[in-house]
Amino acid sequence: MQRGNNGQRIFETAADYQRMLDLLSEHSRTFGVAVHAYVLMANQFHVLVTPHTETGLPQMMQAVGRQYVRHFNDVHQRTGTLWDGRYRSTVIEAEQFLLADMVYIDQSPVREGLVVQAGEYLWSSFGHYAGQRVDKLLTVHPLVWKLGNTPFAREAAYTEMVRAGINAVQQEALRNAILSGWPLGTPEFVDNLQKATPRRLTKSSPGRPPIERNTRE
Repeated sequence: MQRGNNGQRIFETAADYQRMLDLLSEHSRTFGVAVHAYVLMANQFHVLVTPHTETGLPQMMQAVGRQYVRHFNDVHQRTGTLWDGRYRSTVIEAEQFLLADMVYIDQSPVREGLVVQAGEYLWSSFGHYAGQRVDKLLTVHPLVWKLGNTPFAREAAYTEMVRAGINAVQQEALRNAILSGWPLGTPEFVDNLQKATPRRLTKSSPGRPPIERNTRE
């Protein structure tokens, strides 16, 4: 997720939205990042991705961010920063949360009151998965293929998922994960991630750590 500085708009015109999509398409391929879902809104954008290298995601976001700011400042005759610091990101367990996250992303314009139905919004990945258009930016995750045996069945199933939405617990879990950066998944998933990195991946318990006392026999 990336936001505008102090909540400011980062898209003013249809050309701005399209420029961001073009940059995401170009640099996701350059740096080996598969984009599964996205939504661009007035003051923020979200992407759900699978990077194929350790450096792919930061390289993509840096290239997109720099070139988009140049575009936005030139077109709208402004100077200075556009972004609210570094982008926020987290890791999710696909089997548990990928489809829920796709729904969360594609339903964002409805939650924000921008449209009544997800299909009315142009700047999200919903149209591709609902069969309204072909979006070459997107790479379909294997879990999406399991929604049905035919394109029509998958489109109908996904459309119904977005219409129904996800429950409040899932929404809160996804929102907290992206804002905090803590990984989201089962304890086993997080434990396996922790084995691969020295970085702490879970919250510490509140309060001071226990005092170690020396003992003598």
